[in-house]
Amino acid sequence: MEVTNTEDKKLNPEKNLHLIFARARNQELACPVRDVIHRISDKWSLLSILALGSRGTLRFNELKKEIGDVSQRMLTVTLRNLETDGFVTRTLFPEVPPRVEYTLTDLGKGLLQQALLLADWANDALPEIVESRKKFTKK
Repeated sequence: MEVTNTEDKKLNPEKNLHLIFARARNQELACPVRDVIHRISDKWSLLSILALGSRGTLRFNELKKEIGDVSQRMLTVTLRNLETDGFVTRTLFPEVPPRVEYTLTDLGKGLLQQALLLADWANDALPEIVESRKKFTKK
């Protein structure tokens, strides 16, 4: 199967999937891609990326309010991970009280584009997913 992404790059899903899962069986050869996917695929990371992409630079409480039901601790951990991986820049202003702002990096903007594709797919597939859930709960 041949797939083309939004940048017209030819993708080989079978090869990529094979590498991800074959190496996973051997801890010494564990595919680094799995680690990245694990870090960005939790709901708070994706929602943080989408919120920052939608609103631009945000302070912690603005981001927390934008996301909704995330706890302060979970958002702190999420932002720290996103900053560690280079998706988000944290800027601390030497003011009283201290002001901290979060912004997507270029890498984060690249992830945002992929997250938007996933969000578009989810939106398009939503009616089918809802119908499937209804059928499943009737069983």
